[in-house]
Amino acid sequence: MIEYKNLLRGIAMGVTDVVPGISGSTILMVLGVYERFIASLSGLTNPREWKKSLGFLVPLGLGVVTAMIVFARVIRWFLDHHQPVTLFFFIGLIVGILPILAGEINIRRSFKPIHYVLLVIAFICIAFTALIPSEVDLMTNLSMGDYILLFVSGWLASAALILPGISGALVFLLLGVYTTVIHAISEFQLLIIFVVGAGIAVGMLLTSKLVRYLFANYTTYTYAVMIGLVAGSIVVIYSNVLPGGSVLGCTLTFLAGLVIAYLLGKVKK
Repeated sequence: MIEYKNLLRGIAMGVTDVVPGISGSTILMVLGVYERFIASLSGLTNPREWKKSLGFLVPLGLGVVTAMIVFARVIRWFLDHHQPVTLFFFIGLIVGILPILAGEINIRRSFKPIHYVLLVIAFICIAFTALIPSEVDLMTNLSMGDYILLFVSGWLASAALILPGISGALVFLLLGVYTTVIHAISEFQLLIIFVVGAGIAVGMLLTSKLVRYLFANYTTYTYAVMIGLVAGSIVVIYSNVLPGGSVLGCTLTFLAGLVIAYLLGKVKK
């Protein structure tokens, strides 16, 4: 039986994963199912847990795939024709998410100086990725080496899918395959989608075990890093905003993002 709430969570995750600088797993943290997501991924290799894990992950994955197929062109259109106001919506969403994450770990009581240091380091690491060029060429006439690159890109992007604050799209930008992957999704180029997807699947299984261990043994440290990653993504998104956007439009979409984040927090509770 499909867990329809997970289908909707997957759609929300998939929509955000299409946009460079935003991680779908951040949405899962806000919705209160992030640790369950990590445990389910890790449980796929456990004979006692794999059925339960699939029950959670299958509808979530269906939602992600549906969102990427349905919304890839829509978001691409908004970014092409209304880029500033679109990105300000996502900036508002991330700004609104930060207090929710801070409350999750109760920063005032649990954080010590070392945690703030880790938060700042994570923030700086992500913020510096704003210097990466955002335009990459479309790959054509792919060779075996190109397909290997796409598989490895999917593998590395899978860590970004799991870690809040780092988007898979940003990793694709780093490796110069973002335009190729988005074009493949929007044009249903199944071979490229399969190769990248296989890399993502393999990487997620391995990365999830590490993250599950960190959450279990270094919870506060892990949250400190993840909050820093999420905060740093604001700089990445803002750096991509093109000049000339309507101040009123950007303000309204920013506020809309804040409201959506607030409502997501309410849904979680």
